[in-house]
Amino acid sequence: MEFDRATLLAAFGELGRAAWAEGTTIEIAVYGGSALTLIFDWWVATKDVDGVFEGDRDVVRRLAARIAQAHGWPGDWLNDGVKGFLSARDNEVGMKLLSGEFPSADEPGLRVFVPRQEYLFAMKWRAMRLGGVDENRDIEDIRRLAAEIGLRSVEDAVALVGSFYPRSQVQPKVQFGLEEIFSGVAEDESKPA
Repeated sequence: MEFDRATLLAAFGELGRAAWAEGTTIEIAVYGGSALTLIFDWWVATKDVDGVFEGDRDVVRRLAARIAQAHGWPGDWLNDGVKGFLSARDNEVGMKLLSGEFPSADEPGLRVFVPRQEYLFAMKWRAMRLGGVDENRDIEDIRRLAAEIGLRSVEDAVALVGSFYPRSQVQPKVQFGLEEIFSGVAEDESKPA
């Protein structure tokens, strides 16, 4: 199962309708591929929805399980496995932005938040760090996010990541990976349009 933008929005709509029917509004912050799918046209699909739903955990899990069963989706299509990658700054004001209200702003059974692009970049760095630079699929996401944010050098990238995670966590392999990524960014910028 893959969630492209249309499937993801439909799933959120269904989850929002179910919550609204129960007289509640739930809030979920989504990260990773699902956040990229909502924010950018260049991200095609994600295999699951990495989300954090602290306040309404039981309601979200129950409604998500019902939706999964109705569609034949895996039971963990909406999961909170991303919690181990969150920055200590995750709950700061402005770290996450409202992406949408579902099914509508008039009947907001679900509010979906996404991280700021800078935070998403730092999280992708963490995924690269854990998965290894050589074979990690997050490298292209890091390149694209760097371009979206306007990062032009490895020094800027390390400083940005250091604002979300302790700089002591930048391993030499990641430093080399970032240097490789940013040498590619510099080469792309020097090519004529």
